[in-house]
Amino acid sequence: MTATEDADVRDAGIVVDRDGSVLRIGLDRPRRRNALDQDTVRRIVTVLEEAATDDGLRAVLLFSRNENFCSGADWVGSNTAGGPRPRPGSVQRRTALQAHRLIQLITEIQLPVVCAVRGHAVGLGCQLALAADFTVAAATSSFWEPFLTRGFSPDSGATWLLPRLVGLARARELLLLGRKLSGAEAAQWGLVHRAVPDAELDQAAAALAQELARAPTVAVGLTKRLLNRGLELGLAEALQDEAFALELASRTADFKEGLVAFRERRSPDFGGR
Repeated sequence: MTATEDADVRDAGIVVDRDGSVLRIGLDRPRRRNALDQDTVRRIVTVLEEAATDDGLRAVLLFSRNENFCSGADWVGSNTAGGPRPRPGSVQRRTALQAHRLIQLITEIQLPVVCAVRGHAVGLGCQLALAADFTVAAATSSFWEPFLTRGFSPDSGATWLLPRLVGLARARELLLLGRKLSGAEAAQWGLVHRAVPDAELDQAAAALAQELARAPTVAVGLTKRLLNRGLELGLAEALQDEAFALELASRTADFKEGLVAFRERRSPDFGGR
């Protein structure tokens, strides 16, 4: 894969570059197994917020630049030793603006997000993979929700994402019993899109991101929004949302291209507008 890296965005444990219309976000804190501290989370949030309004982008690829995807939140790096004890409510206030904001952005951004997982995806790292629209996992990778084994309750959307992906019974097994899943098992459970041999991970994830980048971007974003909102709505409200989305999609150049391509019996060449 060819990509031009933006040197000015190499900071806070991530490397960001563009491969054509695909935004690539590489986690890069190998000494902490890509655990995310507050600065790293803040940087990813900023990058995604900027991507949401960049008309040159059509897909996002989230991946690791080393052997582990993400080992969760970096509690050590996020707390200053010897400092004053935070006042009550600190966790509740900070989490909503940090890890929770990150997960919410991945689900809300109207660009398809592909996640490539190798090594460990733990806690917050697991939720990053679950929140993505498509996660491709190395067969030997490991998904783990260790919250209760550490004595505290889940965060970063675990209790919302897991039941929707694998059902309540399996969500209990993952969260209450702390069961670990390999990438191959995660695919069998429906936790991720697919599992591939470890050596094929980068190519498979990149190919999927490029495929999505060739899709009708506005319609893809609207469909993503409908899917996520539809789980919370009744049929009448979902149908109303579909009608509004269809009105927007039908005004795009990609809609016109799709119709012309159908009449001419050829594959459409969508421009993302």
